[in-house]
Amino acid sequence: MLDQEPKKTSGGEVRITDSNNFPISKTVAAAHVIIEPGAIREMHWHPNADEWSFFIRGRARVTIFASEGTARTFDYMPGDVGIVPRNMGHFVENIGDSPIEMLEVFKADEFRDFSLFQWMGESPKKMVIDHLFANDPKNGDVFWDKVSSAKKDEVTMPDLK
Repeated sequence: MLDQEPKKTSGGEVRITDSNNFPISKTVAAAHVIIEPGAIREMHWHPNADEWSFFIRGRARVTIFASEGTARTFDYMPGDVGIVPRNMGHFVENIGDSPIEMLEVFKADEFRDFSLFQWMGESPKKMVIDHLFANDPKNGDVFWDKVSSAKKDEVTMPDLK
């Protein structure tokens, strides 16, 4: 897994191993993720399997959103394992001063995730702006410019401007 070239992101890097690049892998998929200090693994969900997260190094905070407005936040250190149920939105924050190294493991033949920004960018503009910026169309247009490309940035360094 570590021999493959990682996808470089604005806040880290990601390597994915599943049946697409390791054909014998019919029952397990995984992502090796590095999250730099100050960065987050963007808000996303996995439509095909529960996620088992294994934290190798660094300090992480994971927030999981369930139905009916419920959410839970957990802190992790090296050696910890977390579970995120299928289809529950979640993100991972680096709360330390060194990189997080983690594995996301799935009982599936293919790694799949869908980011919140990707979902918004693929939704009709009117629906997104009317729901989120009903009384502020100017900032709605600014927001739309950021999400409309539906570009994934799995590990994001927040723009603090």
